[in-house]
Amino acid sequence: MKAILVTDQAAGKAGMKLVERPEPQAAINDVVVQVHTSGFVPTELEWPSTWTDRLDHDRTPSIPGHELAGVVSALGYGTTGLSVGQRVFGLADWYRDGTLAEYVAIEARNLAPLPDDVDFTVGASLPISGLTAWQGLFQHGRLQAGHSVLVHGAAGAVGSMVTQLAREFGAYVIGTGRAADRQTVLDFGAKEFVDLDHDTLEGVGGVDLVLDGIGGEVGKRSARLIRAGGTLVSIVGPVEAQPADGRAVDFVVESDRAQLGEIVQRVRDGRLRTNIGNVATLDDAVAALNPTERRKGKTIIRVRP
Repeated sequence: MKAILVTDQAAGKAGMKLVERPEPQAAINDVVVQVHTSGFVPTELEWPSTWTDRLDHDRTPSIPGHELAGVVSALGYGTTGLSVGQRVFGLADWYRDGTLAEYVAIEARNLAPLPDDVDFTVGASLPISGLTAWQGLFQHGRLQAGHSVLVHGAAGAVGSMVTQLAREFGAYVIGTGRAADRQTVLDFGAKEFVDLDHDTLEGVGGVDLVLDGIGGEVGKRSARLIRAGGTLVSIVGPVEAQPADGRAVDFVVESDRAQLGEIVQRVRDGRLRTNIGNVATLDDAVAALNPTERRKGKTIIRVRP
């Protein structure tokens, strides 16, 4: 099969190559999926799991990519709940070869059915962005109707999902980004926009919840905005500053079939829009994943024509 391979952590995305690899086999409780589309998060080449296994042993060469939509082509021993020929989407294990390939072996529990009326390109854009937004807001952020939510990076793939879900559940959303992001953020449902290059973040006032997809100095300043009993949720690593009278949480997104079902249903009925930027073929993936200019939205690789 064709696959994108990485071998050199120092080279990062520039070290990607399109190669031929053996097709994977399904282990116990696995399925093999014929990948139609794959999502990619640019920072994943900075994750230790891309380069080492759970025992910290080198596992290169490795295939990156963890979001997929496709069709089940084989079942491993003991696998239940899915069938050959079924359309699926989901989130591959961090420590196994990923989805930038024509086939991937993945635990069945990490997949959810993809309805016939949802395009494969849309399906591959949902797992990381949708699950991160869902878990950040509801599991870790304890969102309630009437809360005020500050969303950093609100024009991005995750931030736009956070904005829409928070609005649906009755929150007042303030989005941040660069000046060029203003209309995009407002179109996704934010009530206010803060230009981080020119506006004063402290002018926002107190908020109940911050969803931080930026970190660094922005994250530190955000801790001072948390109201009593509020929460700062980071999706970019450990929180560097604690709220004076609130909680600080960082987490790694986990696959959840029921949550994937909630997310895709909202796409079907129009409550949730995906934020897809560039779409490229597998043959053009190396160039697409090494853009020369800033792009909004998620990059999707169409593995099958």
